[in-house]
Amino acid sequence: MNLRDLVYGLYARRVEGRLDHAQVPKHIGVILDGNRRWAKASGGTAAQGHKAGADKISEFLGWCHETDVEVVTLWMLSTDNFDRPEDELIPLLGIIEDTVRDLAADGRWRVHHVGTLDLLPARTQSVLKEAEQATTGIDGILVNVAVGYGGRQEIADAVRSLLLEHADKGTSFEELAEIVDVEHISEHLYTRGQPDPDLVIRTSGEQRLSGFMLWQSAHSEYYFCEVFWPAFRKVDFLRALRDYAARHRRYGS
Repeated sequence: MNLRDLVYGLYARRVEGRLDHAQVPKHIGVILDGNRRWAKASGGTAAQGHKAGADKISEFLGWCHETDVEVVTLWMLSTDNFDRPEDELIPLLGIIEDTVRDLAADGRWRVHHVGTLDLLPARTQSVLKEAEQATTGIDGILVNVAVGYGGRQEIADAVRSLLLEHADKGTSFEELAEIVDVEHISEHLYTRGQPDPDLVIRTSGEQRLSGFMLWQSAHSEYYFCEVFWPAFRKVDFLRALRDYAARHRRYGS
């Protein structure tokens, strides 16, 4: 261990010691950004960057477990990412599949897919379904793996699901227009039944949501971190929690 690591370790313990667990967010959403730029800066390939980012996930969930976080949503692949070159997208899907299998095999996390399955290759769909089924009974952190996810697509899918449900019931459009409200749509989101994210973390210095949980994050707090995701440290996580705890959440009031 070098001097810098020692100093960061001492600082992390100091921040953690002052952390009020009663003020910790129950649901954290994470935009895992900067894998490719981290790889480029270190002379590696995009695939190596994605693999390093995937390896960080288990460590991150361990920190969440230590601080009593209950739900974590990890944005691993957006609908926009399908526009990437095939020689990058195919290895990335393989890395995601391996990561989801590892999460399920860990035994501590309950895995839930959020996104549009139909957009994904059959093998990826199978991995996501199997991980969710295998971890249904686990009483640990609920880990939403956002794969093939887009916030606008989610809202469109929710509205479509709502319309189909009421069509099956024989509800007319006029009757539905009279009764539909925010809760009706929330009940058809990918995260239905879950608390909305209290805190959304985005790494790499970008300060935008890019379509992440547009509906659910209406009252979320945001924390933008300069470090690339593969280099995200426990001290960065603790700083995010400390910053969140210092804010006064007004919920629009």
